[in-house]
Parts: sequence; structure tokens; C-alpha cells
Amino acid sequence: MYQKPEWLRVRCASGPEQKEVEEILKRHGLNTVCREAGCPNKAECFSRKTATFLILGTLCTRGCRFCDVQKGDPTAVDGGEPERVAKAVRELRLSYVVITSVTRDDLPDGGASHFARVIVEIRRISRQTAVEVLIPDLEGDMAALKTVTDARPDVISHNLETVPALYPDVRPQAEYGRSLAIIRGIKELNPEIRSKSGIMLGLGESSSQVYQLMDDLRAARCDFFTMGQYLPPSRQHVPLREYLHPSRFEEYGNVAREKGFAFVASAPLVRSSYHAGEAMGMG
Repeated sequence: MYQKPEWLRVRCASGPEQKEVEEILKRHGLNTVCREAGCPNKAECFSRKTATFLILGTLCTRGCRFCDVQKGDPTAVDGGEPERVAKAVRELRLSYVVITSVTRDDLPDGGASHFARVIVEIRRISRQTAVEVLIPDLEGDMAALKTVTDARPDVISHNLETVPALYPDVRPQAEYGRSLAIIRGIKELNPEIRSKSGIMLGLGESSSQVYQLMDDLRAARCDFFTMGQYLPPSRQHVPLREYLHPSRFEEYGNVAREKGFAFVASAPLVRSSYHAGEAMGMG
């Protein structure tokens, strides 16, 4: 594994705000993708009293080779989770919240109705909070996607993760066209909802493949786009091919803006939900 460059070294931080977030999450029995996926920005986000909530358990029905979330047989859906998430959002006094989940191919709607209940509860308990949901591909089920859009979150995100040529190695149980159709379907079902997607770089993709992906997203009317450095969680995950210099991320970001995305975040430590509120002017 390559030696990590200086620009990817994250200084550990701990303070009262981080401890408060951890205590609130523990009290309500909630999970975060920050912790389950080993996000390098966890300490910073917790210190800013933000977190990306992970609903529908911590075991995923898929085994994507880039992801550190554990694969396994999922637990039963927790009917009390939506209200607990909403209460935690209120206690944290969040103006913007991101809700994501493991992939639940075992559920008839992929977990869409549970996402909808979480959105409804946040609206009921913490009306001032803007809501972004980062959803799985729902196996391409447009009726399931409509369940989410009908709950009217401010942003719906679904990550393409990488260019189509790398899907067999990186996302063997996913389909590029299916994921693109989910993003396209957001605007078809509700043009007022902002759509968003993101990718990792450093997996062996070429510049021309990244530019084509950007064009595909714009054709699907995707509003927001993020790019960050792939960091393999272990030697068992898909191998890293390249650490991109921050200047390369800046170049990609400039091209994405020229192609018409309303908001672009492109830097080594960017993750799809990192400082997510900035896209809505709520940074």
C-alpha cells in the first residue's frame, strides 16, 4: 500500500462538542456512517456537532470492495428509529442533516419507506432542519424512489462511486446504468428536489472516463457533485492505484463547474456528506 502523502494526514481532534455528539448518539441508540465506514473526517464533523446518521442497521446485504461497512444478514427494521433520529437532530440543533443507510436488498422497497418515515419525523420534531438523504440504488425500483421523493427531502443523493469500467471490481453487485436511472428519476418525480452524486478517485480511472461520467450526470439533471480520494480500508479491499495531488482535484472541480453543476466539492478529503449543507448555502 502506498505511503499516505502529507495532504491526507488528518490531525486528531477531541473536545466537548465531539463528546456531546457521541453521548447523544449512544443515548438514542443510533449509528453513523462516520463511525461504521471509518470516515477520516469523523473527529472534525463531531467537533462541529454534525454527523451523518446511518439507519436500517449496520450490516449491508452487499459487499462492495471499496467500503468498510460490514456485510451480513441484516437485523429487523427498528420502527422506533425514525423518532429517535429526529430527537437527536433536535438535541444537536442541526440546521442541516444527512441520513444514509446500508443497502437492504432484503426489504421489498429497499428501505424507502423507512427513509420516508425518518424524513417525516424530522419535519415534525425539528422543522427548521434541512434534510438530505443518501440512498442506495433501491434495485432500480422507481416506485420505491417515489416513496422517498413524496416525503420531500431537500436533497436526494445517490453515489455513482466510480466510472462504469471499474464497476466489476469496485461495485460488482451494482449497475452503472441503474444508479444513473435513480439519479435521473429524482427530477422526473419531483423537479424541486436537488439531486446529488459523488465519486472516488484513485481507483485507476482515466480523465476521459471521469469527464464522461460528469456528462452522464448532467444529462440526468444532477445538481450537486462531489469528488474525493479513495482510501482503501484494508489490504482486502480493492487496491489503491493513485494518490491524486490536490491540484488534480482542483482541475476536475473546475471542469465540473464548467459543465454546469450548481455545486461542486472536489478535494482529497471530500466525502459525499462532508460539509453537505454548503451546497444549500448552509455551511
